[in-house]
Amino acid sequence: MFKKILIANRGEIAVRILRACRELGIESVAVFSEVDRKSLHVRLADQAYPIGPAPSRESYLRIDKLIDAAHRTGCDALHPGYGFLAENPALPRACSEAGITFIGPPAEAMEALGSKTAGRRLARRVEVPTVPGTNDPTGKSQALALAQSMGYPVLLKAVAGGGGKGMRLVDSDAEFASAFRDAASEAMNAFGDERLYLEKYLERPRHIEIQILADAHGRVVSLGERECSIQRRHQKVIEEAPSPVVTPELRKKMSEAAVRLARAGGYVNAGTMEFLVDQSLNFYFLEVNTRLQVEHPVTEQVTGLDLVKLQIAIAAGHRLPFAWEAITPRGHAMEVRLYAEDPENNFFPSPGKILSRHTPAGPGIRMDEGVYEGWTVPNDYDPLLGKLIAWGNSREETIARLRRALGEYAITGIRTNAGLFRRILEEPEFLRGEIHTRWLDELLRKLPAASSGTDAEDEVNSNKAREAAAIAAAVWQSRQNMPQPSAASSGREEPSRWTTEGRREQLDRTP
Repeated sequence: MFKKILIANRGEIAVRILRACRELGIESVAVFSEVDRKSLHVRLADQAYPIGPAPSRESYLRIDKLIDAAHRTGCDALHPGYGFLAENPALPRACSEAGITFIGPPAEAMEALGSKTAGRRLARRVEVPTVPGTNDPTGKSQALALAQSMGYPVLLKAVAGGGGKGMRLVDSDAEFASAFRDAASEAMNAFGDERLYLEKYLERPRHIEIQILADAHGRVVSLGERECSIQRRHQKVIEEAPSPVVTPELRKKMSEAAVRLARAGGYVNAGTMEFLVDQSLNFYFLEVNTRLQVEHPVTEQVTGLDLVKLQIAIAAGHRLPFAWEAITPRGHAMEVRLYAEDPENNFFPSPGKILSRHTPAGPGIRMDEGVYEGWTVPNDYDPLLGKLIAWGNSREETIARLRRALGEYAITGIRTNAGLFRRILEEPEFLRGEIHTRWLDELLRKLPAASSGTDAEDEVNSNKAREAAAIAAAVWQSRQNMPQPSAASSGREEPSRWTTEGRREQLDRTP
């Protein structure tokens, strides 16, 4: 097993990985940009190493700095988390050249499957149905001609993409040029690769993915599906397992297709095969995420497996200790992604200092996050604060627990999308499982701004902040008005400097 692992990421996923390392008795090394110096993953890691300024292209996307940090801290392995360089084959190649084990698939598997266009070509070769579109990166004029021939709507997608970055839905010729430009620009900023490809957009599909694990000894297993259809502008916001509509027969077919793809691509480690499912329960290959997914906790909750520990074990050369047939999912799990953003202001990011927070707990509740009270949420990265996960014996019990946990969740100083989830969990269509990838966007267009579910939360947070500010002001004013006797006249010793600084720090911490 490894002795020390460098975590080439930040935020909640870095915290998740270092906790797995600690349970395995492996030392962890965090890396951080200048703006992340006080982040939770830096505080919790055994060691932390600076890698540059706030912009990700000067820090978290610099392979040379990551390899240098790994060498300087004596790491024998590197975990990329998700996002940033997690699906860039240049990183595992650099690790191999530096004698560092990459905790993820080999570069060749990334190129065969992680590239969205290469993955589509491979899927067709092994007879897995795919969504109509291009199999290679495409230029603007070529993509426009294809869109006109197959008919709108179409999707422009980043070849190196993931997480909804570098993706645009196009409904007409008039929108095409600006959508292509914006998608390419976003892809370059997020992944350092501006190449795009084009797909036909299916009407009202469900987004369902299969989690797979593969070791270096030829065993590939499916851990079942996750439903990821609740999306805002192609970005997943709620995930659950199992899917409300997947039958045992469909699960078997999709799992067999996912395993077949993984074998054909020489895949090793954790990965996700993503599919679109139409209203007739026909499925189409979408893409492969050659990394750990944001939503991996819902699979962990229904299988009892720790995917990060299994990733580390596979990278260390261990065999998977179970077969596909031995995995029996139990109960139902659901995850909501909590972002520092303002749903009433077009989901604009809401950076700032967290003045106070209350984390929910109780039966069936798990919270994966990378923040703490007093920390300042930066404006330089994705505004994901953490993930709230609920588990129950049934989908109904899971939703009830998630509602209760969202009612307990409180944070002041910034705005969040927690209120939106409270609203979604009351929607009859959601409760019946009658959802699709555009369901949330359609719901948001129908809701008046004041109905997003954030009013009550914002009012409570605002009141708390005003009360805290008033208390702090009153304390400060009373101190100013107090007579200040000298040590000689009072007959008492002057307070020590440590006492004075401690009191001042307590006042500074008042929300």
